[in-house]
Amino acid sequence: MNAIVATDVGYGNTKTAFSMGTDIGTHMFPSLAPPAPPSLIGSHSGGMLRTGDVVRVTVDGGKYLVGPDVPISGGNGDAGRTLAEDYCTTANYAALLAGAFHFTKITETDLLVLGLPVQTLGKYADTLKERFSGEHDFGWGSILIKSVMCVPQPLGTLVHYVQQRGKDFDSRAPHLIIDVGYFTTDWVVTRGFVIDEARSGGVPGGASHVYGAIADQIAEAEGEPFTEIERVDLAIRESTPLWFYNKQIELDDYLEVARAKCHTAIKTLQSKVGRPQDLSTIVLTGGGAALYAPAIREAFPRSRIHLMDTPCFANARGFLSLGAAHQARKSK
Repeated sequence: MNAIVATDVGYGNTKTAFSMGTDIGTHMFPSLAPPAPPSLIGSHSGGMLRTGDVVRVTVDGGKYLVGPDVPISGGNGDAGRTLAEDYCTTANYAALLAGAFHFTKITETDLLVLGLPVQTLGKYADTLKERFSGEHDFGWGSILIKSVMCVPQPLGTLVHYVQQRGKDFDSRAPHLIIDVGYFTTDWVVTRGFVIDEARSGGVPGGASHVYGAIADQIAEAEGEPFTEIERVDLAIRESTPLWFYNKQIELDDYLEVARAKCHTAIKTLQSKVGRPQDLSTIVLTGGGAALYAPAIREAFPRSRIHLMDTPCFANARGFLSLGAAHQARKSK
């Protein structure tokens, strides 16, 4: 049994952190859950073909394919990604969470910690607690989740940042934590661990909006629809051209134009946060952090900005620490 499991089922990737003795284990795979085919051809090829690192997941009678090697392109243009505010209530979300348990080989936990965007936390936290507390069977045996805790996503990064800074962290000064995700940009202003509700918030606007703007430019240039933002994402992350039929497209120029999409979310953030003179540090995290960093530096030119190392896992690691603190308080 694993006492605490922390999973960040993001719009872009599903990240999990869990205890491994005195160490912390992590795992990540794309948040894609396309319908599973009736059978996996690779398993019947006599070893000539691989099925990849994927698992078939059953949720409410539907079967989905999830895992590190899940296809990023669908035959009908649908790669199995959900980009909607009610994402956490969907079968895709449940399938991805099930996949997190499968790939970490965890079958029982005292506490599952989940993150939610700031603007939807109050709306869906109770739904997630009710949906995932208890015993589940996603197609390969029992998984027992004794309790569920939901936290605002940027809070995980704050906890991880405090742990990294140690005694250098000034708990008396306000800090701005910006979490640029795949579909949303969330932020909290905190003094220590006290959240300034009036200056915190979240808006639609993350990496997918930039990728979508690049896809629109390609569609216009090539004269036909193009919506495969997963392939755009991969090409940018790996700094490689994008294949379009029989040619390769360099995305650098398209990316510079598409960065204009960053400004809408950042302007809303600026308006909510207000004057930044009192902020000790702006901590930037999330899978879209690098894409949005130039716009954030432009918006806060005199502020100290800290870009988290391995930002993809910052929230999950922080969630794990929050869960441990929660369990410690309960035991007293």
